[in-house]
Amino acid sequence: MPLTSDDELTALLTETEAIAVIGASDRPDRASNRVMKFLQGKGFRVFPVNPTIAGEQIHGETVVGDLSEIGEPVDMVDIFRNSEAAGEAVDQAIAAGAKSVWMQLGVVNDEAAARAEAAGLKVVMDKCPAQEMPRLGM
Repeated sequence: MPLTSDDELTALLTETEAIAVIGASDRPDRASNRVMKFLQGKGFRVFPVNPTIAGEQIHGETVVGDLSEIGEPVDMVDIFRNSEAAGEAVDQAIAAGAKSVWMQLGVVNDEAAARAEAAGLKVVMDKCPAQEMPRLGM
C-alpha cells in the first residue's frame, strides 16, 4: 500500500538524501522546476532527469537523459510524468536501486506501485513533497 499517513511521509522524507526528478523542466513556470528548487533549498541532493534537455543545467545541476546515467545512489525518484508514463519511470527506479518512488499530484499508477512495492520500494502517489513538507512542519 502506498504511504499515506503523516508519520510514514515524515519518516520517508527524513531518511531521504538524494532525489532524482524525472520530468524535470528548465522552464521556471513548470511545477517540476519549482519543486526541484524547493527540494534543493531543503538540503536534498537533486538530480534532474529529462532526455529532451540532457546536458543542460537546471538550478546548477546537469540534466541527465536517463536515471541510469546518474552514477551514484538515489534514495527517491520523484516522478513528474503522466500516470501511464509513470510505469516506465518506476521500472527505472527499481533497476537503479532507489529506495522509494514519489508520484506527483494527479499521478496514480496502481500497477507500477505494486511493482515498486514488490521490489521493496516505498511508494507515494498523488502528492507533492513541496506541499507535504510544509504541512508536516519540515
